[in-house]
Parts: sequence; C-alpha cells; structure tokens
Amino acid sequence: MKIGQAKSLRGTINLPGDKSISHRAAMLAAIAVGETWIENFSASADCHTTIKCLEDLGVSFMQDGSNVFVKGVGKTGFRKPEKPLDCGNSGTTMRLLSGILAGQDFESTLIGDESLGKRPMHRIVDPLEKMGARIQTNEGKPPLIISGTHSLRTIEYSQLVASAQIKSCILLAGLNADGETAVVEPIQTRDHTERMLEWFGVGVGIEKLETGTRIAVSGDAALAARDLTIPSDISSAAFFMVAAACLKGSDVTLPNVGVNPTRKAIFDVLCGFGAGVDILEPSDVCNEPVGTIHVRGGIAPADKAVTLDGPMIANLIDELPIIAVLGTQLDCGIEIRDAGELRVKESDRIAAIVENLRRMGADVTEFDDGFKVERSRLKGAVVESFGDHRIVMAFAVAGLLAEGETEIIGAECADISFPGFFDTLSSVVD
Repeated sequence: MKIGQAKSLRGTINLPGDKSISHRAAMLAAIAVGETWIENFSASADCHTTIKCLEDLGVSFMQDGSNVFVKGVGKTGFRKPEKPLDCGNSGTTMRLLSGILAGQDFESTLIGDESLGKRPMHRIVDPLEKMGARIQTNEGKPPLIISGTHSLRTIEYSQLVASAQIKSCILLAGLNADGETAVVEPIQTRDHTERMLEWFGVGVGIEKLETGTRIAVSGDAALAARDLTIPSDISSAAFFMVAAACLKGSDVTLPNVGVNPTRKAIFDVLCGFGAGVDILEPSDVCNEPVGTIHVRGGIAPADKAVTLDGPMIANLIDELPIIAVLGTQLDCGIEIRDAGELRVKESDRIAAIVENLRRMGADVTEFDDGFKVERSRLKGAVVESFGDHRIVMAFAVAGLLAEGETEIIGAECADISFPGFFDTLSSVVD
C-alpha cells in the first residue's frame, strides 16, 4: 500500500464495532441460556475466528451483515471439538476461550498462526492448573491441550502482569468453579468482561483494596441471553484522532465510539497536548459508555518533554504505536516506558516502531520497556508491517504526515482488526 502526504482529514467516519467487546459478546452469548442478537459486531478477522471456534464447539451462529444471532448452549453445553480450534492471530480468542474450556468435561486443543505460536500462555496456564484443569503447552506457548472439568476449584489470583485477557480468562473459568473465584489486579485494566457479565445477569463483586481491585464471580451464576449493541472501536478511532489532530484544518466526527474510562486514555493524552478533541452526546449503551468524538486539527506548542509510564500504560497498550507517530509531531517529543508488554504482541512492537520510524528519518531511542521519539521531519520510505495490524495503521498515518510517498509492505494484515481501513482513510483525506 502506498500513502502520500495529506493536507487534512475532513468528514464523518463510521467505525467498525469494538474488537475487544465483540470477542466477549460472542463468548458470553455462547454460554448464556437462550438467544442473543448482537448488533454492530466487529468485522475483524480476529472476532470471526472466535465465532468459528465457538461453532466448532457446537454453538449456532447466524450472521446478517454486522449483526450476529447466537443460540447459547449454557455454561457446560459445548460439545467436544472434532479437530483443533484454530485461533489464527488472535491472542484474545485463545486466552479467553481457554478459561471457558477449562470448565468443560473434555479435552480440546487450541492452535494459532506463526505469530500466535510465539506468544506467552503460561500466564493463563498457571492459574487454570491451580483451578484443576490440566494443560499441555510447547514450553509455555501454543498449542494448548486443555483437559477440563465441570468441577474447577476456586482461587484468589493476584495478577503479576496487568492484562485484561488473563483476568477475563480466570473469571470465565470461575463460572464453572465450586464457589467464588477472584482476581486482584494491582493496575486496573479494561473492564469489558465485568460489564458484559453484569449485562447477562451475572453478579460481579468489585472491591477496592490497598493492593488494587478485587473482582469476583460465583460458580453458581447463570447467564441469561440478552440482546446487545457493540459500540464502535476506540482503538480504531485512535488512528484517525491522531491523524486529524496532527493535520491543521482537519475536522473529523466519529459517532457512537466506546469511551469506557479504561479505554479512553488516548483521548486524555490528546487533550493533554492541547488537541481539539471533544466527546459529544455521551450515553450508556448495554452497560458501556458511548459518545461521539469530534477532532479539530492542531496541537498546542509544548515547553517540556512528556513521559507516559506507570499505570496508564495498561490502558494505552493498543494505542502506543500511533502515539509513537504522534511523538514525531510534538515540540519536545515523547517517551514511553513500562511498556515491555509490547514485545509480546502480534509483533515485537517496540522493535517494529523503532525500525519503521528510523526508516522515515525520525530520531528515536529504543529501551527494553519502550522508546523515546524526538520531534522529527518524516520522509516517505518503504516500511514493514511485521505482520501486525496496528503497525500497519500507525504507519499509514505516518505516511500522511511525511514528505513524499510511503510504501507499507504487508499492509493487508490491517484486516485483522479493521477490514476496509484504507478505503475509510482515503474517504476523509484532503
């Protein structure tokens, strides 16, 4: 894909449904009793991988455009799959589905593509084995062979890594445990699972402790099918928000975007840099905060460097590639620390960001847990996707800001989270 320099972005952008919420909607509707109609389900390849895995477990789905009908089978109504469950590139699919499968009375195997095969799974294997499941791995990585049981033991698990996927995995397993299962997270992560469990009628105990937040569910809880609407994806919105903020004269409207407090840190970051970003018409849709995001071009001059680190990183983790590009446009640049988790995403995102920015002429320093980007005059170059959808979309925005033409090798992997991304981008580029 080739990208040229842009003057501005102008128009209204209707974004696909939130990927994180769509994964959870499909899974919880599958273990609910009854029929659920899901509107604005994500078009991403990852979320349709989740549907395919659930179909292989005996759940009935029907799709009509962006709407999905699910006939739930209850918490223990899955059938043993006839073949390995292929999670493709989706870590969310593998980690959350493992929690459900730990509570099924059969053996199942989870596999993925080459990228997913390199990602750490011991983080979920350890707590699931403490609960009574038996799991074989390839030295802590996929494939996973899970021997589950309907009678899991309860645990109270203190997270060592700030991860909503680990938390969600354990809570979903806890729905088939004998008593109350709890996760204590020292740093709050996205809370879509907790919100959606409550939407399906499951009581979720949330308690603030000195050591963090304790989230608990009971194994005797039942999920009742209930229709829901998925908000548009703020992680997809982030690319357009940053591009519009960096290009003077831009005026972009993004309707019906999820603005969950555990996900909207990109909005807060842009506001902190003086960007003209507002949330209009706030409302609550199916237990998730939603609003219309309006962005006007221009960033205020800065008089000191900014470092993003600590607890906020967990709620910015998906947006850090585009924030790196933003850093090239800030007077004093930007430094990202405490983001070592980027090393084990779909790619080593720290290395990918640094490599591509350097190809485009940026002044960037790499750290084990992040990077520092100085204000830089970007120049068009040939950059790599590294098989990572967020790297593709971040450097598409970099191409809009750069002199000359930028070519992205492997740009088709943007479809993993945002099919049609380049068509949507071109529709608002001036």
